[in-house]
Amino acid sequence: MKRSKTAALLLMSTAPLLLTACDRNQSREGLYTSVEACVAQTNDSNTCQQAFAKAQQDAVATAPHFANREACEASYGKEKCAERNDGASHSFFGPLMTGFFLSQMMRNGVAANGFNSAPAFRDSNGGWQRPATGTGGVYRGGAGTATVPVNATPNRAVTVSRSGFGTSGSSRSFGG
Repeated sequence: MKRSKTAALLLMSTAPLLLTACDRNQSREGLYTSVEACVAQTNDSNTCQQAFAKAQQDAVATAPHFANREACEASYGKEKCAERNDGASHSFFGPLMTGFFLSQMMRNGVAANGFNSAPAFRDSNGGWQRPATGTGGVYRGGAGTATVPVNATPNRAVTVSRSGFGTSGSSRSFGG
């Protein structure tokens, strides 16, 4: 009886390894400073152009909002901010988009349907930021708090493997 319990436990502990080996879904993610840099890494001109256009469109709505140019330039640098309008006759100052993020689901090494993109902003310290989800770029006492810092190398695609079934599982990065 003791031997069969040990064998069962041993088999159960190897199950995650077997399931991981069967998974062929991955995602490719990257931060790009131009459409050309994106195409050079992904070989997908159409997706890169669409991702850039979507990020540009989203940049005004998701960028940090500042009450004046000086406050924006203190966070993003001289001549890196522009006056914008939110479409409801409210003007504000926000950083210029200096890149874009592209995330694309891969299946068996081939791009699956759809992609996600987001604008990227470079702060006055040279760090990269992306819009924080759910904040909508609101005024916060004159400070831009609608972004989150990102530790990413520009113009380099990174493939992330998703293991397991459904939305659960771990992720790990490797070369790019």
